[in-house]
Amino acid sequence: MTYPDPFHVLLVEDDAGDVLLVREALDEEDGRPTRVHVARDGAEALAFLRREGEHAGAPRPRLVLLDLNLPGVDGREVLARVKADESLRTIPVVVLTSSSADQDLLTSYGLHANAYVTKPVEPEDFIAAVRLVDGFYATVAKLPR
Repeated sequence: MTYPDPFHVLLVEDDAGDVLLVREALDEEDGRPTRVHVARDGAEALAFLRREGEHAGAPRPRLVLLDLNLPGVDGREVLARVKADESLRTIPVVVLTSSSADQDLLTSYGLHANAYVTKPVEPEDFIAAVRLVDGFYATVAKLPR
């Protein structure tokens, strides 16, 4: 299968190890070009999504992978702002977090997260989970452009 353009993913994550695992998981998965853009905190994620400042030329991501526990503007606030913004709310946001707390799950879905995934502890399981999420949104789900 030929893919006309890269599938852009915004990863909002402050843990360098998790960033490496996500990059490994999405590195040319099944020959499909994927570009992972990383925001290390919520403020940077919002600037990227709104194409502000140094992110003025940023592509619109087709998927956001969002950690909840971020420095400064946390993931819950990012999720609330994205889903409240008419120009951004159709971008799927998957919460990818180490939290298995019921309150975080309920809050995330209450803020209209598209999915909630608890980060597996084992690296190979983490990579497999990210590939499943990416594969679903990149090849199965019909997304607006």
